[in-house]
Amino acid sequence: MSGKRRRSHGEGSVFKYRDGFAAVFDVGWDEGKRSRKWVYGKTERDVLGKLADLRRRQEQGQNLAAAPRTVGEWLDEWLRMKERDGTRPSTLQGYRKLIENHIRPAVGKMALDKLNPTAIRRLLAEKTDAGLSATTVRHIHGLIRNSLGDAEREELVHRNAAKSVRPPAMRQVERRALSVHEAKRLLDALRGHRLEALYVCALTVGLRRGELLGLAWSDIDFDAGTLTVRQTVQRAEGRLQLVPPKTERARRTVPVPAQTLALFRAHRRQQAADRLAAGERWQDRGLVFPSKVGTPRDPDHIDRTWHKIRAAAELDWLRLHDLRHACATFLLVSGASPRTVMKVLGHSQIGLTMNTYAHVLPDIERAAVDEAAKHLFG
Repeated sequence: MSGKRRRSHGEGSVFKYRDGFAAVFDVGWDEGKRSRKWVYGKTERDVLGKLADLRRRQEQGQNLAAAPRTVGEWLDEWLRMKERDGTRPSTLQGYRKLIENHIRPAVGKMALDKLNPTAIRRLLAEKTDAGLSATTVRHIHGLIRNSLGDAEREELVHRNAAKSVRPPAMRQVERRALSVHEAKRLLDALRGHRLEALYVCALTVGLRRGELLGLAWSDIDFDAGTLTVRQTVQRAEGRLQLVPPKTERARRTVPVPAQTLALFRAHRRQQAADRLAAGERWQDRGLVFPSKVGTPRDPDHIDRTWHKIRAAAELDWLRLHDLRHACATFLLVSGASPRTVMKVLGHSQIGLTMNTYAHVLPDIERAAVDEAAKHLFG
């Protein structure tokens, strides 16, 4: 370093350095040691601009003394944080796929504190142009937003750049609703099937696939006519796991129709025979719908069986998850309030219920208005 030291009032110390200028900025303390940053520029104005930027970021709350990280390094650290916080294995697996397939290749090498709205917007636009669904692109945006939110709380960035970026709009896809006539045809096709109780439970109680497979006999209260969702089956890291429901709303106790309870009783008698046939191979987990040896049943097996059942009922368009939607639709048409449906399905927010089943609400409103008119006008 050479040249005369120059100081501009209120701007810090600027030095003539080689064929340009440099300055030192005190960023605070890191692990008991004072930390400083050097900035360089071709002109004194360049250096003063960089000093002003550092000062602004420090005033906005960014910890400039923290070790510099790339976006990729922060995402690795963030995943470890999420794992320690108890995030479900299947959720972590989904995060890793989004990071490795989409985020790291695009912005992984960028300095974390340099990630800006423009870079995020371009990433989302590239993924949309590449043909990814709006849902996947929104998941990418959500992951970046959540990880930057934690980085902001850790004072590694002075703002969450993803908040300034709009994710692509979701297009509402109208799916065909199961009619009562079609539901009866499905029940006819199910009659006598080994998993009749499972599919009827999905239709009448609205449980998700993982919730059905995680259902234990101890969760069914035959006297009260209820069941409680306490766990769910998920595949993570190549193996099936029993995990708690994702949200507190998903952990719920719901009423069960008498017809479904009767199928549960018949299924329990069938399972007793399966247990005798398996002998020492049986591993008792107390599950209602286990494999033939008592272990958690593979969700893929449920899907393969479902394809045969819906074909027999001539309902090839009907997805297994549509039984859950059919349950909600039948409840609403029968006069149940949206909040009741929200509780039965385990939705986290009433808005989710209202938006998902908005197509049913006009008919319910019309029926209510007509019924009120009958009382008024006889």
